[in-house]
Amino acid sequence: MKFAEVVRRRRMVRDYDPGRPVPAEVRERLLEHAMRAPSAGFSQGWAFLVLESPEERDRFWTATSTGGAPDGWLTRMRRAPLLIVPLSNKAAYLDRYAEPDKGWTDRDEARWPVPYWDVDAGMAALLMLLTAVDEGLGACFFGVPPERVDAFRAAFGVPGEYHPVGCVSVGYPGDDDRRSPSLRRGRRPVEEVVHRGSW
Repeated sequence: MKFAEVVRRRRMVRDYDPGRPVPAEVRERLLEHAMRAPSAGFSQGWAFLVLESPEERDRFWTATSTGGAPDGWLTRMRRAPLLIVPLSNKAAYLDRYAEPDKGWTDRDEARWPVPYWDVDAGMAALLMLLTAVDEGLGACFFGVPPERVDAFRAAFGVPGEYHPVGCVSVGYPGDDDRRSPSLRRGRRPVEEVVHRGSW
């Protein structure tokens, strides 16, 4: 598939065929491509938690959900046969920029205009989303509720220096893959979002 077609077809898929697992070689390509994402100072301060077994996935949904009966969205999302949680590591960036070729020996977080550790992990997630489309799969990026991060860490033994920036669900689209009502808003026109030379 040509790259322009991959970009055009990329959308968030919220329902999956539970009977069709993601082939191992495709899973590995998703991860290999994620690791090709740019990172400030080539810090590569990311990690990826791969959850494939029914037990692992159930543990994820239990840790990140508030309990009670799942709504339609959660019911459909839980059918995904593969979950990949991209995690960022701020310390890896602060350490990297304290090295001699960067020269910020104080490791001062205030020097960073935005948290590039999270930005870079997000770019890795986007490469997974695009790879899924190229492989004929569906995927969705969604967040881990802030109040559930500690439960998520405990459920999987995630070290304290790693922070989940979200989760990527991956699988073959199911029969009930409804389009988000938000799409009714339409895409903003280019002239509304692109400013050339000045605002």
